[in-house]
Amino acid sequence: MDQDNNSEDESLGPADDSSEDAPPCLPPGLANSEAMELLWQYRAQRRQSSPELPETVTRLESPDGSLLYLVGTAHFSDSSKRDVARTIRAVQPDVVVVELCQYRVSMLKMDENTLLREAKEINLEKVQQAVKQNGLMSGLMQILLLKVSAHITEQLGMAPGGEFREAFKEAGRVPFCKFHLGDRPIPVTFKRAIAALSWWQKVRLAWGLCFLSDPISKEDVEKCKQKDLLEQTMSEMIGEFPALHQTIVAERDIYLTHTLRQATRCVEAPPNAQKVPAVVVGVVGMGHVPGIERNWDNHLNVSEIMSVAPPSQFGWVLHVVVKGVMMGMLGYVCYRAGGSLVRAMLSSSAVRSVVDNLRPFPA
Repeated sequence: MDQDNNSEDESLGPADDSSEDAPPCLPPGLANSEAMELLWQYRAQRRQSSPELPETVTRLESPDGSLLYLVGTAHFSDSSKRDVARTIRAVQPDVVVVELCQYRVSMLKMDENTLLREAKEINLEKVQQAVKQNGLMSGLMQILLLKVSAHITEQLGMAPGGEFREAFKEAGRVPFCKFHLGDRPIPVTFKRAIAALSWWQKVRLAWGLCFLSDPISKEDVEKCKQKDLLEQTMSEMIGEFPALHQTIVAERDIYLTHTLRQATRCVEAPPNAQKVPAVVVGVVGMGHVPGIERNWDNHLNVSEIMSVAPPSQFGWVLHVVVKGVMMGMLGYVCYRAGGSLVRAMLSSSAVRSVVDNLRPFPA
């Protein structure tokens, strides 16, 4: 089922951060229509008609004259954060769209220290959540991909997604600016990626992800501004798996193009709700920029890349086997430890959660 990430339900409110860039205080006693017109004029005065933007920004135009300023970023880069802030301040957009989905939106509200700690720690709770959300194979693959992100985080001492948090903060300082999530839901991406691989390819990919250990410097990150570091690391490892590249990169290029085109529609200007072309800022990994440019004027079939095949017989058998092994191990421990420990373990929420998460799909 196609999911419209540009709906009002998935728009986020403005950031609470205040600064000298925040809209001015309005005189008391103004009618709502007068206040809206003043704020609209304030934003129009701040919007630069011919802004000098970073080299990482690509300008695209929709048929109705709406403009998209697409900021290509590296997910672990202070320079990308500055590019995002500079672009939003210069063009004063109507909408900001970021390469996130509702499953990753929590990173917008978390502070850097918490994110840094979370990115480095992969614990049982995260494994359980990934398996419950995506199924066994897709969940385990998500954990392995988190390990890639954690490796970069540990090497750089920098939390991922800084450019998205910067976009969220800056959007909150622009009057009437909406904030939209533009990426395909991550469970769909992982399930389609796993379904595209053979059993042997899954084993080889998991092996490569498990033993990732190459050192990375901040200079390497900035050198990768023409192609996002995380996506470049993934591309190097999945180069021999064209189907995986198709689902993780190419299909998301299509979905991101779709949500960005939805955002670049005329908006209503006060006081008479006249339709005027919109100005939109998109914030995506640099690796997605060429694909978005290629797809911008094409007809897109989004429903095709949102479908998820039902679990295979192999996946069902694997669930049964893993659950059987877990129950067998639990039974052996119970046999060796005696009745009191048995009751204590069976009452443990952690044990119940693991068993529930490993429940097989219907045949």
